[in-house]
Amino acid sequence: MARVLLNIPRSVRPGEVVAIRTLIQHGMETGYRPGADGEVLPRDIIRRFTATYDGAEIFAAELSPAIAANPFLSFTLVATVTGPLVLRWQGDNGFDQTETREITVAA
Repeated sequence: MARVLLNIPRSVRPGEVVAIRTLIQHGMETGYRPGADGEVLPRDIIRRFTATYDGAEIFAAELSPAIAANPFLSFTLVATVTGPLVLRWQGDNGFDQTETREITVAA
């Protein structure tokens, strides 16, 4: 399991625009770089990131070998209801990680 850093407020006001920031620790090998033995290292990247809020997809990104190691992603959402924010990273070699945080909307 990869280390994930999340910056997500736990409580917000109704209608507030909320910035979500994520960073996941992943080496992101492109599949083009030769190793110490001269052989090309196999590709190992995060290919897709999705975010759902209260069951609806609100953000998605398709990543490519050009993305940096330890990818940082940032996006906003409008807080309307109390509900779960589910973040999912999928990649090569069966990589699949999900993190869930509850966002509470209170006046």
